[in-house]
Amino acid sequence: MYDDQPAPEAKSDSKGIPVYKRMLDLFEAEGIKTLFGIPDPNFVHMFLEAETRGWTVVSPHHEAAGGFMAEAASRITGKPAVCIGTLGPGMANLMPAIQCCLVENSPVIFLGGQRARVTERRVRRGRIQFVRQEPLIEASVKYSGSIEYADQVDEVVREAIRQSMSGTPGPSYIEYPSHVILEEVDNTPVLPPAKYRLVNQGADMDMLHEAVRLIKAAKNPILLVGHAVHTSRTGAAVKELADLMNCPVIQTSGGTSFIPGLEDRTFPYGFSEVSIDAVVESDLCLALGTELGEPSHYGRWRHWVDNEANRKWIYVQQDPTAIGVNRSYDVPLVGDLRGVVPQLVRLLKDAPRAAHPRLAEYIEREAQQLKDIAADSETKTDGTGNVAIHTSRFIVEATKAFPKDGIMIRDGGASVIFTWTYNQAHPRDVIWNQNYGHIGTGLPYATGAMLADLAQTGVSRPGMLLTSDSSFLFHVAELEVAVRKNLPLVCVVAVDNQWGLEVGVYKRTFGQGTLETGTHWSDKVRMDKVGEGFGCYGEYVTKAADIGPAIARAYANGGPAVIHVVIDPKANSEEMPNYGEFRTWYAEGTQ
Repeated sequence: MYDDQPAPEAKSDSKGIPVYKRMLDLFEAEGIKTLFGIPDPNFVHMFLEAETRGWTVVSPHHEAAGGFMAEAASRITGKPAVCIGTLGPGMANLMPAIQCCLVENSPVIFLGGQRARVTERRVRRGRIQFVRQEPLIEASVKYSGSIEYADQVDEVVREAIRQSMSGTPGPSYIEYPSHVILEEVDNTPVLPPAKYRLVNQGADMDMLHEAVRLIKAAKNPILLVGHAVHTSRTGAAVKELADLMNCPVIQTSGGTSFIPGLEDRTFPYGFSEVSIDAVVESDLCLALGTELGEPSHYGRWRHWVDNEANRKWIYVQQDPTAIGVNRSYDVPLVGDLRGVVPQLVRLLKDAPRAAHPRLAEYIEREAQQLKDIAADSETKTDGTGNVAIHTSRFIVEATKAFPKDGIMIRDGGASVIFTWTYNQAHPRDVIWNQNYGHIGTGLPYATGAMLADLAQTGVSRPGMLLTSDSSFLFHVAELEVAVRKNLPLVCVVAVDNQWGLEVGVYKRTFGQGTLETGTHWSDKVRMDKVGEGFGCYGEYVTKAADIGPAIARAYANGGPAVIHVVIDPKANSEEMPNYGEFRTWYAEGTQ
């Protein structure tokens, strides 16, 4: 713990309700059932009460990991999530997660402890465990507020949730100074979300009719599906829309979750030959849940250039200030995906489109491409002799063993790039850090997503973390959380004892044989043994053919597991597939 301050004694003979209980009531009204963080004296009452109510309460080993857990919880549930930080150093440790939530558009409510204002506002030097937190945090959140008086609790919590869930989602910060911990408020009925904020906002009806007219007139329409389709949990409604439009689904690099029933006609943008053809030939793009950022070339560069003059755009966007920023649109539909997509479905229901003229061909070609790249990986090194496993084969074998209805969590640098091309699985839930590129989030993302999903559904779904050694080591202590909660999580770790992407940068910048300073480390670390030390099941794999069986044994064993897979460091840094496509995201000044 960061401090040894005594916890205040609970009041008795209360006629009202303590602030901490009221806060939990307000969160429960939003469907929140999980709480992440390391409890300090400001929060011990809240944690005990949450546990008593049946919440899933998770204490990580580092506050940043707790923040990442909460972020993953928001993604897997479609609801805000809550994470607390101890005053001073605990909140400082949370800053990477807060910044990540801002860039990843994740609606996490961060609660920060603080000294009582009678102490905090005095002119003093040398105070223990103290820094003024709001000025440090407010630039990284959508809303920053403080509960100065007990009767502010409703308005401050609601404003935090309102702003986090409105427009472009993002994090909020609520300061919780110790002088209000046990203050009481009237126990009035708690308002449901729709009574105090806009929920499931629909679009303008005239705009909707114009959108439907364009959809019906298009010959080669496409659906461009982004990250927010997953985080808003609107997959089922989008499936209905895609069926009515009878068209290809193009998946952004951030929207890598597959909608059940659309797997065969979902094509990753830029990393699938079919996706490029579908984009080039499209005369209408209906964009859902995407900022159309650099990885999508702003919808107006590279693959979008051809046929630009003939292509119409319909853009569903919750934040009106985002309309027209990255490109112009023919029909902007301002509203929440949860409201707008069902509107489109209702208007198209009586007139479903004929199939896209090349859809059947696209599906067949994509299926063949997946088979071809899997076969291609088998021609690479297979771990025989002194040659380690090629990363492409690592991805193919691991994703072939992905469990049905599992949650896939991705982390790392080069291994993530290989995954875009060689992935053989079609998970309905993929959790990874797309926009911010903050590696090391994989293990806390996995635990947070799996625990929140379990709390919401009552079903413990299996998880697979595909990661690299460099990323895995960031928050390896959170393996203990997976063991403590007995999660069916298998961590498949590609080990090359280097920063693979960075080694590649050295080689491309200075040529072969250069001194790759700061990118290599000891080859003595055994990830499987590290896992066993935490109480996980562990296996060490040196041959590609052994990856799938090792994963199967890990799941059969139950609980968390760590599989150490030796991969080829040279291939991992030099042979990344479609690396040129990836680099177009960083084409400075050209987009």
